[in-house]
Amino acid sequence: MTNRDRQPFSGSDLHYIGPPSSYSFSAAAVSLKDCCYCLFLLFIFLVLISLAVALVLLLVIRPKKPVFDLQHVGVEHLLLTPQSSNTHLEVGPAAAYLSLNITLQFRAVNPNTVRIEYGAVEFSVLHRGVPLAEAQAQRFEQPAHSSWMVETRVTLSRFNVLQADAFDLVEDAELNDRVELAVAGDVGAKALFLGLSSPRVQVSLFCAIVISPSKQSLTYKHCGAHGLNV
Repeated sequence: MTNRDRQPFSGSDLHYIGPPSSYSFSAAAVSLKDCCYCLFLLFIFLVLISLAVALVLLLVIRPKKPVFDLQHVGVEHLLLTPQSSNTHLEVGPAAAYLSLNITLQFRAVNPNTVRIEYGAVEFSVLHRGVPLAEAQAQRFEQPAHSSWMVETRVTLSRFNVLQADAFDLVEDAELNDRVELAVAGDVGAKALFLGLSSPRVQVSLFCAIVISPSKQSLTYKHCGAHGLNV
């Protein structure tokens, strides 16, 4: 190249490169918005599928509330020991010590055409609304159209019944030969079908029982239960 061919360098040959165009940012924002919209649609689709499966499950198996009832109470030991007051100003015992050893047998009935699963249950033994002891039943599954017996034991050693209830308890035991208790608890169950489960049904159980200290036996039992979907 000769000197004649060389062109002088002029300012017109410079091109200004400005900041990046806002187009790329807009495209990224649109892409993120589309992604969120797709995730939202996927979530709605999964919810609708779950509702459809649950509806089909309910229509096919038609789950019924199980029956869970206190069938038998075996009294092995009941002892009530009054504790006298140190002064002569108070009427009645200052306290009483209650020892108890009983067996509770519950009857579980599955009226469904599929298996049901019971969750772990904790029953409370109460006297005038005051908890005395706990009884537990482990989680188990029950076949269709079956009736099972579930047994649990309640042991109470020298429970201190304070003066507020000791007088009535001792009076009932010594004069009327009766100790009135209550057994209460919530039983949760759900039907199982093809790896799926129905909504959980809860049965609240409350039983009033009366034990004769002299006979060491049960003299009265009355139970009530009601179902509740949760």
